[in-house]
Amino acid sequence: MPASLTLGSMSSSRPVAVVANARFYVGPDLCRHLARRGFDIVTGDAKPELVAEVESLGVSCTSIEGGSKIEQAAANQALVAEALRRHGRVDSAVMFSGDIVTGSFLKASLDDLQRVVNGCLEAPFHFMQAVIPPMIEAGVGQVLIMTSAAGVRPVLGVPLYSAVRAGATMLVKNVAEEVAPHGVQVNAVGTNNMDFPAFLKASGATDPTVRAKIESRVPMRRLGTLDECAAFCMAFLDGSSRFMTGQFVAYAGGLP
Repeated sequence: MPASLTLGSMSSSRPVAVVANARFYVGPDLCRHLARRGFDIVTGDAKPELVAEVESLGVSCTSIEGGSKIEQAAANQALVAEALRRHGRVDSAVMFSGDIVTGSFLKASLDDLQRVVNGCLEAPFHFMQAVIPPMIEAGVGQVLIMTSAAGVRPVLGVPLYSAVRAGATMLVKNVAEEVAPHGVQVNAVGTNNMDFPAFLKASGATDPTVRAKIESRVPMRRLGTLDECAAFCMAFLDGSSRFMTGQFVAYAGGLP
């Protein structure tokens, strides 16, 4: 577990994680896995039943209404402020964001580009600016930014999304180098081929025939689950590995 931190008069004896969004995607599973590792959690827009489930594991789970709107600087600041107010510390922080915007580059509009930049680049910018300062003050901390494996190489049909995701991953690497001397780790995991409604809709995989074709192109011949993705992310968040930073790992069933 992370070393004890003292950032306020209400410092917690348990490690504290900020999970930016508990509404959907991997957010609920991240909360569950962190709770099983003894983390108190501050998150955005968790459903009451998730809060109850997490707290049944013996930890605290605080949900901030509107906290998942991390494309806005204020939402990120609210999450961190609540973590410090309630627990006096932020040991770990994780976020994911961004709509999958598809279509031809030649038919794309400036509004399309701004939508992708807002969700995929501005959101991690605001999140890291909020969560990293208290970690620097404490001299330790782990930050995980979930980007996309689509940013590793050109992907037909998602040129704006792929390009901006690549920019977000590079931002993570630059931030990691800057804050490494302060004991703060910043890494990125890029998902793709996940069994999740937004991916299924964007890829056409709601059609069983299309899904089968997509799965045939994945080396592992299936789509990934959100629970196993959250389990993988724990190495970047649970304090068990302190000697890795500035890295990107694709979580995409064997595709780069």
